[in-house]
Amino acid sequence: MILSCNHIKKAFGTEQVLSDVTFHVEDHEKTAVIGINGAGKSTLLKIIVGEMESDSGEVTLAKGKSLGYLAQQQDLESDRTIYEELMEVKRPVIEMEEAIRRLEREMKHAQGEKLEEMLAEYSTLNHTFEMEDGYAWKSEIVGVLKGLGFEENEFSKEVRTLSGGQKTRVSLGKLLLSRADVILLDEPTNHLDMMSISWLENYLLNYQGAVVIVAHDRYFLNRVVTKVVELESGKSTVYPGNYTAYSEKKALVRSAQRKAWLNQQQEIRHQEEVIAKLKQFNREKSIKRAESREKMLSRVELLDKPAEFNDEMRIHLEPNILSGNDVLTVTDLSKSFDGRLLFQHLGMEIKRGERVAIIGNNGVGKTTILKLINGLIPADTGKILLGAKVHIGYYDQEHHVLHMKKTIFEEVQEAFPRLTNTQIRNHLAAFLFTGDDVFKRIADLSGGERGRVSLAKLMLSEANFLILDEPTNHLDIMSKEILEEALKNYTGTVLYVSHDRYFINQTATRILELTGHMLIPYIGNYDYYLEKKEQMNHLYATEPMGNAGTVATGKDPDGIDMAKDPIASGGKQDWKLHKEEQAKIRKRQNDLKKVEEKIHEREVRDHEIDHLLGEEEVYTNVERLVELNQEKEKLKSELEALYEEWEVLAEDAV
Repeated sequence: MILSCNHIKKAFGTEQVLSDVTFHVEDHEKTAVIGINGAGKSTLLKIIVGEMESDSGEVTLAKGKSLGYLAQQQDLESDRTIYEELMEVKRPVIEMEEAIRRLEREMKHAQGEKLEEMLAEYSTLNHTFEMEDGYAWKSEIVGVLKGLGFEENEFSKEVRTLSGGQKTRVSLGKLLLSRADVILLDEPTNHLDMMSISWLENYLLNYQGAVVIVAHDRYFLNRVVTKVVELESGKSTVYPGNYTAYSEKKALVRSAQRKAWLNQQQEIRHQEEVIAKLKQFNREKSIKRAESREKMLSRVELLDKPAEFNDEMRIHLEPNILSGNDVLTVTDLSKSFDGRLLFQHLGMEIKRGERVAIIGNNGVGKTTILKLINGLIPADTGKILLGAKVHIGYYDQEHHVLHMKKTIFEEVQEAFPRLTNTQIRNHLAAFLFTGDDVFKRIADLSGGERGRVSLAKLMLSEANFLILDEPTNHLDIMSKEILEEALKNYTGTVLYVSHDRYFINQTATRILELTGHMLIPYIGNYDYYLEKKEQMNHLYATEPMGNAGTVATGKDPDGIDMAKDPIASGGKQDWKLHKEEQAKIRKRQNDLKKVEEKIHEREVRDHEIDHLLGEEEVYTNVERLVELNQEKEKLKSELEALYEEWEVLAEDAV
């Protein structure tokens, strides 16, 4: 055991945040601390590292072991560059290397006893240097910086000029390089893109020390941790396994607790009824028996009422009208900022009922695409066409659609004037704004609270096309799961940007990856994307210019850069062969597109039949019911064949 927390308590005024937190961490173990917003997770980490004192309880770190900590917010004001800042962590190793080089120079001129002393010191230093992996310190720094998403041309940036998110990444890099025996990470994935999160997962899996993580990224927790400590109502409960194992066990525990509480309540009501009846008899014997039962009842240890999730958001998304089948068509879309090209010649089509996720690294233009579709910024080129009866509901991750000077109540009232005061209050209560909370100014709210206001407005909009930019940011795990269920039950269309892989896995029916100035489509969720990513990247690497989104400078009509392409510069015969290969690729692409269109048509029709089968005029009409069921069976058979055909085409394309 390398770290233990025993009966930790902490209150702020009258609010008891931690009432009894007990758990331990073994050497090399990866532990998650989870709980709803306000459960005390960050407070617990601060108590462990000594930034905050507990009211009672004890934190014990094994003798001689070191502790490292990454807080959510960083305020580095160093004049050093990013690279120099990380070098400071390796200062002892660097100084050791300088001492070794100095001894090497001095030993050339030393003799006798002095030389022997130098040789002994040199041998000791070299051994320690090797043990500290000193020869690899430069490559280690570069590897960590690149893994955390920094380009080499950014290494020379001064730390004080960085954004808050970049400073957090620098601090995380320093912490990882410190190789502390126990590292505590508070929301380490908040400022990382998907590639950096994946790199961090692998780094932590191979980390020799113990790790304690506070995070809302369930995919990350599933990959990294082997134990979960849940904070609920101030108390801790330990669950072995990753997040999925915790979630399953937690559901069983909740069910058992609820059943036990209901049984006890039923027994209490029964006893109270018997006592009341005995007293009604008004006989001495009956009254004594009633008093005896009352004493017995007073000694019963009452079970705590399980959380009824009345502290959860209640989201129900429902469109007011049905849109046309073609919801969105984008062609030849291009956008640059300050001479920097984000993307060019992008195209996409979105059909009714789809839930499409746009993914990609930070800064490639995902949010820009959503803003272009919403008309918030102009496109350089291209057309954006909304389908018939399409009504957009927009969720902005920066919440610019909210008015900072208004109260929560005013924000909803002015957006939906048809609602009565009571209706507004009831609606806001579903998003955990009760009493005087509704009169808080938007400017004074936390990121999570602003997110809940935006979701409240989105629910009232009754839109049939939801465009969401990082909807899970600032939401705790429980709220994310509620939003996931709401979107899965939503009968409209959804287009969203997210880096939350678990959320994407649960909700997406299709993924568009924005990479290399183009959109690469995947018909499936995030696991499917990971499975097919290498194949599709290879396939699209030679995609000709057009709606694929390649850069249109210095290329022939097929999108080949004559100056750079080794095949194109290898003579007429090689060029002819290359052109033939390009033609084959285009044919495979067309075949894939046709199959995808057929799949989509049949999936939409299958969805329509499901809707029809629920209508009374259909399920009471035997002839019509049989006809639709036969059509559904035919569609199922056709879809299975088309799925197989698509997989064959995708495999052949590699």
